[in-house]
Amino acid sequence: MPNTTSAKKRVRQGADRAERNKLRRTSMRTAIRKLKEAVEAGDKAQASGMLVEVYQRIDKAAKVNIIHQNTAGNRKSRLTRMVNRMA
Repeated sequence: MPNTTSAKKRVRQGADRAERNKLRRTSMRTAIRKLKEAVEAGDKAQASGMLVEVYQRIDKAAKVNIIHQNTAGNRKSRLTRMVNRMA
């Protein structure tokens, strides 16, 4: 248990930040999952439209260090290739 006032504040801040990070991470993963479902369904128009939103979610997660910048680039590249390969 934290004893000092500043340690108590750090615990509160850490909990708040963890909750915020969890929200960003889950929203990113949900957007990616929905994009993959659209690709599997063969709906290229919907998948292309969703790609912009997925990019935004991935970039925001990378900006606040939820995922690494290189990981974000790799994910965006793979998802773009997935959408472009659709017939």
